[in-house]
Amino acid sequence: MKPGWLKTRQTKYTAYVTVYILVILGVLAAVNVLGNRYNKSFDSTKNKRYSLSDQTQKIVGNLTQNVTISYFDRAAEFDAARDLLGRYSRLSPRLRVEYIDTVKNPAKARALNVRNDGTTYVQVGEKRELARGLSEEEITGALIRALKTGDRSACFVAGSGERSIDDTSTREGIGFIKLLLEKYNYRTRTISLLEKPAVPKDCTLLVVAGPERDYPDAEAAAIQSYVENGGRALFLIEPALKRGREEPTDNPALLKVLAGWGVTPGRGVVFSNLVALDYGPQAPLVINYESHPVVRSMPKAYTIFPQARPLETRSVGRTTVAKLFSTLEESFATTNLGAGLPEYNAKTDQKGPLTLGAAGTYNTGKAESQGRFVVVGSVDWAANGALSDRRFFNRDLLMNMMDWLASDENLISIRPKEPEDQSFAMTAGQQKLVWYWGIILLPVAVILSGVLVWWKRR
Repeated sequence: MKPGWLKTRQTKYTAYVTVYILVILGVLAAVNVLGNRYNKSFDSTKNKRYSLSDQTQKIVGNLTQNVTISYFDRAAEFDAARDLLGRYSRLSPRLRVEYIDTVKNPAKARALNVRNDGTTYVQVGEKRELARGLSEEEITGALIRALKTGDRSACFVAGSGERSIDDTSTREGIGFIKLLLEKYNYRTRTISLLEKPAVPKDCTLLVVAGPERDYPDAEAAAIQSYVENGGRALFLIEPALKRGREEPTDNPALLKVLAGWGVTPGRGVVFSNLVALDYGPQAPLVINYESHPVVRSMPKAYTIFPQARPLETRSVGRTTVAKLFSTLEESFATTNLGAGLPEYNAKTDQKGPLTLGAAGTYNTGKAESQGRFVVVGSVDWAANGALSDRRFFNRDLLMNMMDWLASDENLISIRPKEPEDQSFAMTAGQQKLVWYWGIILLPVAVILSGVLVWWKRR
């Protein structure tokens, strides 16, 4: 038998509504508590614009020290910074983000010499690094610099027509390599081995970037001695091509050293049908990578290698050599470089797949003192033109090589990328078509359909 207060219809409806409201409020409260406790999000954008990169997740997720990111700005601007910095703090309990109001707390800003709103510092222990902007690339770069101890120096060989690290204005220069290395805590400088054929002991890495003239035997011997005594070197060896009236030269002394380590640069230039838009067949795309640590994180990454030569590899003596990446089967290397595009000749040309990159270790006989080297049959793949083209992962591949050479394997990954421009460019004809459809055809179609409905119902 129902209680008397539930016998009237109005009372029953009131009770039902009250229960429903309480249930809804309870559900909303539970969702709010769970949302604050378990903050999860899903990035559905095409280029994962709102997700942190593999490298950032790897570094922050494996932190063994406490890290503080300090963001200085007016309180009204904190929300824009929280969108990015909040993703960092959710990766590890060892990373803390603090937001400092420069209006209410000017003393702390002055203590750190903060002069501009929007300044971000990353601090590990007593070491503090400035992020040059509020972007993942800059913040992760500052984090890496703060975590790294000791000096790292990248020495670029100069004096025989190598590409210049001071050239950032042309597509052929390699100034972007210098900028990348300095962003990740390297000092860069050029060295000459012509006057004094000995690599300085403070060089963490040695880079040989496309010499146009032959190295003397003494210079090649200095490079060989450096690696075989535990040094680390990157060799960017371009094809031997005729330059104006000069006869092509192939740097026999340097190539002899590489061959002695099991890497022999082949003759000719690699051609491929798998190329990117606005690049020709002399710039093959690479999508085939091996299992070496340098390329293990790049199974789906596209890299491009303009003006490349093939490599032959084998392990020999104290050297262990591994292939890094290669072209597809339809590619070929040819020395028949006439006026037009060459066609594959089975008698004279080398058929793909062709190895374009290799990595090797030299057993010095001393514990934890292996020599390491990487050889790539192109220099243009690491030049400003290719590194600035963010459609490809050439930057990641280059820095992975540098990290492996410097024994920083924990940094090898896909790095932060700048947000891509998602704007859509239209031709004049396409703009007219959109105008006619949007301004004339669609409104007229709506009006006609209305008139038709009215006519049928009248």
